[in-house]
Amino acid sequence: MPFVTKLTFQSGDRQVLDDVVDEIKASAARKGVEHKGPHPQPPDDFRVPQSKTLTDDHNRFDAWNYTVYTRTVEIVGHDEFARSIAGRDLPDSVSVEVEVDQQHGLGRGN
Repeated sequence: MPFVTKLTFQSGDRQVLDDVVDEIKASAARKGVEHKGPHPQPPDDFRVPQSKTLTDDHNRFDAWNYTVYTRTVEIVGHDEFARSIAGRDLPDSVSVEVEVDQQHGLGRGN
């Protein structure tokens, strides 16, 4: 049964994120690796309040607003390729989360 490796990339810099996943997609295509994606997800907008001091919660700076962009890529089989992608040095602004699932054939009760 093949394994499916789901790689979830996140960054606040959309251009850098897209460059990273485009390069992974191109590398997979060159090596004949079965993959799906990148799948973009709606961006998450965050607003973080900032206190001017540790003790006075009413004295604040303007909130810090930022956006996080997410792309997922699924690699079917090709465990070595998936492992090499997950272990790559990425730009500091990009994080990766790895999830591995085993596909079961049709008719299995598991």
